[in-house]
Amino acid sequence: MAQLIEVACPCCHNTLFIDPETHAVIRHEEVKKKPLIDDLAAAARGLKGEAARRNEAFEKSFASHLSSGKVLEKKFDELLKQAKEDKSEPPKRAFDFD
Repeated sequence: MAQLIEVACPCCHNTLFIDPETHAVIRHEEVKKKPLIDDLAAAARGLKGEAARRNEAFEKSFASHLSSGKVLEKKFDELLKQAKEDKSEPPKRAFDFD
């Protein structure tokens, strides 16, 4: 029996053992993965902190949304005041050149 060829999968990083005669995968070995959560209590504390942070970000966003109308109104008033004070000649339009 021929020696099996070991190939590391670039996607999942598992090891594939291929028979050179038949070009078929004979067996594979999965990579040992560490658990996603080592300490469940620490993960729960982190999620509680995340909820408070999300709530705070929502409150800030909501407050800025409520005041955005006032901000836009003040910007409009300021630009209107600048336009009234500006004594320069308005730019010529394309049909003014004829």
